[in-house]
Amino acid sequence: MLKWILLSVAIVLEVGATLLVRVSDGFTRLWPVIGLLAGYTLSFYLDSKVVQLGVPIAVTYAIWSAAGIVLVAISSRLLFHDPLNLTTIIGMAVLVLGVVITSFGNAANH
Repeated sequence: MLKWILLSVAIVLEVGATLLVRVSDGFTRLWPVIGLLAGYTLSFYLDSKVVQLGVPIAVTYAIWSAAGIVLVAISSRLLFHDPLNLTTIIGMAVLVLGVVITSFGNAANH
């Protein structure tokens, strides 16, 4: 259970850091840059702990990537009014399906 909590926190930190990239205004605003560097650093550290706890890197990366893409797309729509159209939503659904397939395929090997 701990590994999934850590992975979830890592994903949230990575999403927050990614959103701060936009707020940093091309790395010209100090506090957003410090926040995004801290967020990415802590996120990667937590991901390394998840791998250390036994989750295969392919699974953590697949979950991280797909969840991150979906959460950034939704968050940037809500916070910055970025476009989110049907094609993007279908693409994200395909990513999530890929994560499910990757996870099941990896579970079958263990």
